[in-house]
Amino acid sequence: MNKTFNLLFYIKKNKIRTNGTAPIYLRITIDGKAADIAAKRYIDPKKWDVKAHKALGNTQEAKTLNLYLKTLEQKVYDFHYLMLKEENFVTAESLKSKLLGTDIEQRMLIPIFQEDNDKVEALVAQDFAPGTLECYKTSLKHTQEFINWKYKVSDIDITQIDHGFMSDYDFWLRSVRKCGNNTAVKYLKNFKKIIRLCMAHDWISKDPFWATKQKSKLWSVLTKGEIQIYEKKFASDRLSQVRNIFIFSCYTGLAYVDVKQLSKSNINVGIDGDQWVFTHRQKTDTSTRVPLLPVAQELVLKYENYLQCVNSDVLFPILSNQKMNSYLKEIASVCGINKDLTFHIARHTFATTVTLSNGVPIESVSKMLGHTNIKTTQHYAKILDKKVSDDMVALKDLFNTKNISGLNNNKRL
Repeated sequence: MNKTFNLLFYIKKNKIRTNGTAPIYLRITIDGKAADIAAKRYIDPKKWDVKAHKALGNTQEAKTLNLYLKTLEQKVYDFHYLMLKEENFVTAESLKSKLLGTDIEQRMLIPIFQEDNDKVEALVAQDFAPGTLECYKTSLKHTQEFINWKYKVSDIDITQIDHGFMSDYDFWLRSVRKCGNNTAVKYLKNFKKIIRLCMAHDWISKDPFWATKQKSKLWSVLTKGEIQIYEKKFASDRLSQVRNIFIFSCYTGLAYVDVKQLSKSNINVGIDGDQWVFTHRQKTDTSTRVPLLPVAQELVLKYENYLQCVNSDVLFPILSNQKMNSYLKEIASVCGINKDLTFHIARHTFATTVTLSNGVPIESVSKMLGHTNIKTTQHYAKILDKKVSDDMVALKDLFNTKNISGLNNNKRL
């Protein structure tokens, strides 16, 4: 349903003919977007009432022209009413095309989104990981839910997608869907792919994202002190088990789904003669090879003869991601870690606390993480920069305190 609809007659003084008359145009404005139609009538600019948007005076000529303009105006109102009744959404351009008999093909968002998802699905295992497809499917589902929530319709013409639409969608993801910042940004980036597709086909002319720059927040990581939860004794075996698998990820950088799929066959001798993990990242389907640090080796040996692992041919007795995260929150509480502990924090911890902060080159870290673009890895370097900044602020405060203390002592002398 359109919010605003206005009609306005005006003359184009920059198109005055040799006889001194100017063409009359009708401007259609719907929801702030305008389209102009030639009224196919001309008038001397001196005889045009700029404020009333019609011909001046009561001459027969003026009356005839104003009656024509009134009839044209009513025709536009009638067309708008009929289109609104049939399509629920009308644009200034679509109304203009209807009036001129040059109807433009209406392109709806959902079929375009679905068609692109179908192409992604056809290329799974070749160019895309299954997880990527699921993410796009979820993005489409959220988009449909938002349109229904906001406009009370099942679909929307792509020409109606503007900055206001994107701002409302962003708000909906964060408030109604309860998405965290990075999750909301991810869904918006998936939606932006569809917008770029539409722009590439010239179906829309303006990028609705132009003023909506989304930034991902810096991820949480465990510090060197917090990673020592490996030494913590728990009363519950289940907490110890979850902690152990989490710590293994802290020292290998493997994501939950990749750890879950590990078996003994993934542990082999590397180029240096020591044990390495050889696997593929499910998310990006990239080869990943990570040398096993002593703590990680110790954990592999710990579950080597574990009955559940032997029977299922897996490296660890890992629970569902949801249960793992639930237990990790309990572990954080017991250990006094004031962070929203999730399994993925282990991967972030490997990239920062375990590797980059200990001098491992970012290129090597990127390779071990299975990143296809080093820019992704560089985000972890920002986390370290933030940590350095925070530490230096604390150091500056310490020096300021000492300087003030020194000044006070000098005054006493």
